[in-house]
Amino acid sequence: MKALVALTGAVLLAGCGLQPMYAGGGSAAVAQGLAAVEVSAIQGKAGWLVRNALVDELGVSGARGVVPKYRLDVRLDDKLESFALLSDDTVGRERRTLRARYQLVDVGSGEVVLDQTAGSDAGMDVVSSDYATIAAEQTALENMSKDIASRIVTNIALRLRGETAQ
Repeated sequence: MKALVALTGAVLLAGCGLQPMYAGGGSAAVAQGLAAVEVSAIQGKAGWLVRNALVDELGVSGARGVVPKYRLDVRLDDKLESFALLSDDTVGRERRTLRARYQLVDVGSGEVVLDQTAGSDAGMDVVSSDYATIAAEQTALENMSKDIASRIVTNIALRLRGETAQ
């Protein structure tokens, strides 16, 4: 009975038109396209974190001898806001937001292929220990940087997949 259910599920999925984005592994068109993306420098500590996460996600660091076909330009907006005022006039909570506007530019023609935004935010409790509060702010920034990089790379991969399907 289980085999029949599994077989039926496989047949239904095969007919739905879903295709793996990275079919073919590292030699797939999407993977090759991602490896050909050069990430421009991004200002600030948040920029350094986002750029490193992008390079890791894109697989650029392992792609030797690949000529960049695209350039990724990213501008960040990093805000740390205090709110939740307590009865003793101290801040009880903070919210950190990180927004990225990014453009994927075709190096050969200079044409902007993709122009989008991505964002992430996190809330943190402000505690009596300044060290703990600063550590929470930094951890939030690191996690948001990875999240934004992942969102950017997913959108680029979807765009590149659309180009290879034509």
